[in-house]
Amino acid sequence: MRFGSMCIVIAVSLTAALTAIGAENIAPVRVGCGLMTFDTVPGWGLRPDGKSALGPTHGAVVIDKAGHIYTSARAGIFVFSPDGKVIHSYLGADYSNIHDMEIRQEPAGEFIYGARNADAEGIKFDIGNGDIVLKMGLPKEAGLGSIKFNPTAITVAPNGDIFLSNGYASNHIFKFDKSGKYLLHFGSKGNGLKQFNTAHGMTLDTRYDPPRLLICDRNHLPKGRLLHYDLDGEFIGEVVTGLGMPTSAAVQGDYVCVPDLHGRLVILDKSNTIISVLGHNADPKKRVNFNVPQEQWIEGVFSGTHGAYWDKDGNLYVQDWNVSGRIMKLVRVE
Repeated sequence: MRFGSMCIVIAVSLTAALTAIGAENIAPVRVGCGLMTFDTVPGWGLRPDGKSALGPTHGAVVIDKAGHIYTSARAGIFVFSPDGKVIHSYLGADYSNIHDMEIRQEPAGEFIYGARNADAEGIKFDIGNGDIVLKMGLPKEAGLGSIKFNPTAITVAPNGDIFLSNGYASNHIFKFDKSGKYLLHFGSKGNGLKQFNTAHGMTLDTRYDPPRLLICDRNHLPKGRLLHYDLDGEFIGEVVTGLGMPTSAAVQGDYVCVPDLHGRLVILDKSNTIISVLGHNADPKKRVNFNVPQEQWIEGVFSGTHGAYWDKDGNLYVQDWNVSGRIMKLVRVE
């Protein structure tokens, strides 16, 4: 692993332990360093009574062209305004348990693609009317029989081809065309160079021309790593090794942010050097821990970082894997 001028800055205020009442009195905490320094926004995403609006979270974050923030929870998808108020939701069985999301502007409108891990499918829906326009299950044409199908990640190529990772099961990555027709699959479960041990997250890495797949191999031994594959499923190489448990990735310009389930957010530059680490949790009992209740949250410190996304101004929205349902806004410091 390469480290540039990487540093970790955490300044937790004396009132940092969040409580249901009085969250507005908590001071912002500065995290990160250098070009990637951020201030937290205490209480962002909480209801007026100070409680989380989400319920248990094990999902992703995306942002539409209007600047609305979408995050997936066990109950469905919740849509926030930039100031942290819930303005809409997509609830019901078709929108529950969406583990990963991708948002895409298309001629017919804006669409969210989702990987539903507990419900064994990939979906695509119109954010304007909520209509589900495409569903993808385990393709029989792949010739894999009745293997377990438990998708964890989804992304979309520039031409509309869809990639869906079976990361909680066989670790195959399936490629479909824009209509959902099966094209190919690649990968297998293991700890070899070209194998995946939980292909947990995936995005289109637009830092390169042509774009390529950036895949989070979360449980690869001895430690997690990021990989590059081309859009035909051919191995390109390891991007970075020795990470904790990378869960997902989001690209903006030359930078990629990578949530790590160990309770931190890692940011890499175009050379794939780590330049900043945000929200590192120094308590081993509260890392990789779903069961940290809201009254034990600490401002500026994560517990099970799972999903993240950049807005147009370079601010970050981060979701923890959490029993109470946690989403945080980090404002970029110029």
